[in-house]
Amino acid sequence: MDQSTFRSAASQVDAIRNQLDQQTGLPFLELLSPTEVESTCHAHEHKWRARTFTPWITLSMFLSQILSSDHSCEDALDRFQKYLHDCGLPPVSNNTASYCEARQRLPEEAVWDLFRRSGRSIHEKADAQWLFVDRPVKLVDGTTVIMPDTEANQAEYPQPRSQKPGLGFPIARLLVIISLAVGTVLEAAMGPYQGKETSELGLFRQISGQLQPGDIALADRFFGNYWVIVDSQRRGADVVFRLHQGRKTDFRRGRRLGPNDHIITWPKAQRPDWMSPDEYAKMPGELTLREIRVRVKEPGKRTREIVIVTTLLDATKYPASAIANLFKQRWHAELDLRSLKSTMGMEMLRTKTPDMVRKEIGMHFLAYNLMRGVMAEAARGRDVQPRELSFNGARQTVRAFEEIHLYEPEQIAADLPLLLHLISQKRVGDRPDRNEPRAVKRRPKPHHLLTIPRREAKKRIERGEIIYARIK
Repeated sequence: MDQSTFRSAASQVDAIRNQLDQQTGLPFLELLSPTEVESTCHAHEHKWRARTFTPWITLSMFLSQILSSDHSCEDALDRFQKYLHDCGLPPVSNNTASYCEARQRLPEEAVWDLFRRSGRSIHEKADAQWLFVDRPVKLVDGTTVIMPDTEANQAEYPQPRSQKPGLGFPIARLLVIISLAVGTVLEAAMGPYQGKETSELGLFRQISGQLQPGDIALADRFFGNYWVIVDSQRRGADVVFRLHQGRKTDFRRGRRLGPNDHIITWPKAQRPDWMSPDEYAKMPGELTLREIRVRVKEPGKRTREIVIVTTLLDATKYPASAIANLFKQRWHAELDLRSLKSTMGMEMLRTKTPDMVRKEIGMHFLAYNLMRGVMAEAARGRDVQPRELSFNGARQTVRAFEEIHLYEPEQIAADLPLLLHLISQKRVGDRPDRNEPRAVKRRPKPHHLLTIPRREAKKRIERGEIIYARIK
């Protein structure tokens, strides 16, 4: 390349980069800024050369890719090319290699920092009426994700031992802490599906520092553990958990507060393997807790009873009925994880190396948080709570605006009031007595399941062996 051609190409790159770095792009990117993204990358000692795909451009395209129904890099690049054409800027190469390399350069730690910051910022701005007795509530729950069956992924996140080699997928366990008020992911821990300290309790110990004084942790019975409650109290937080199935309760004992409501004490549990003898000696000898029995009626089913255990001992300030209603909202953790995995496509990841897998998960959390931020703004001042709005409806509306404007910040800013109004109208149906069979009407396609690794099956087919007969 001669000197004049090189200068011309460099000036084109500068024109694209300078214009795009001033854009805000997608509607929810109002909650971020190019400066914040750049500074977060630099904080992790990552230096970017002058390129077309700067951290801000790469992050914007990656977020758009996460929200798209077609999650491919080709689709993200095509949308970027459309934007360049609309702006009168020269196109970039149609080869996705540059964009894929830019995604790899994006620091993994920076992505996770950005999702934590966005989640915390939106959570801290929650309106008072969205809280529980003026206190923030944080949901704790776990899930799993699977990823492409590559050697690198299998090495770090092995498939379950019950699956034959070559017939399963690498699997990772996730533990998340979510804001009940606004739905943002505040913190997350990730590890292999099996192994030492990879259970949900083990992952929770890594991120329990997210609980702050005044918080209330809300979780299912798996977390109704002596040491989880002790750790939460030492951090100044209270808990509302379902009683663990291994514990028995007797409402004839303890100090009675009302029907099916009493104060009891738990003796000190045995020392777990992960705790040193010195730490164990410093732990309290007993816990004073409150138990509340709640009867749950479901159409067509027998009435069942659950017992809630909590450190909220003041029955006047925290009536049993209020705590029971709060525990019902624990189901939002399941709905949030479903939105992440099913609605946003995080259940089966697409990247082929462990570092990109973690980055992809962080980008899902960031896109989810920014979407929740838009929903919180839509709810604010409209006599509706963020939890009453449909996440999928909000996602569809944002995608529709993105399709119309792509990355035109001025037009998006002008239409932002309309966007928020439309999202505020998409409410979640109030169906307290809904009863649906856990079954589907549509039959799956009659494909055989692999019983040997795909590579071996292909070799047998090439040799003329019949591996699977055609289903008629």
